[in-house]
Amino acid sequence: MTVDPRAALDRLVAALEAHYTAVVQRHGDDDPAVDDAYDVLADAFEVYDDALGTVHHEALPFYLAEEDDEDDDEDWDDEFEDDPDADDEAEVDDLAEDASEPAR
Repeated sequence: MTVDPRAALDRLVAALEAHYTAVVQRHGDDDPAVDDAYDVLADAFEVYDDALGTVHHEALPFYLAEEDDEDDDEDWDDEFEDDPDADDEAEVDDLAEDASEPAR
């Protein structure tokens, strides 16, 4: 069964809107409404991608990453736990040190 790409696009846009609404109205970190909206959005994306490829032989410039497990969430959190200003301070110190050295 081939899905009309236009109908699939309309469904994708509606899923994007519903996901945004769920995120804005989130009730806590583990709100099931956000998870449900995420799943609907992912499904709508795949249907649109498939329909576009089948009917128009065109691919989208991005894809959905495979979900491994919840360890990815922990890695993402760890990445942003560092002090965001630490690197900036080190760069400023390096620039000040370079400026104080005499030119050769």
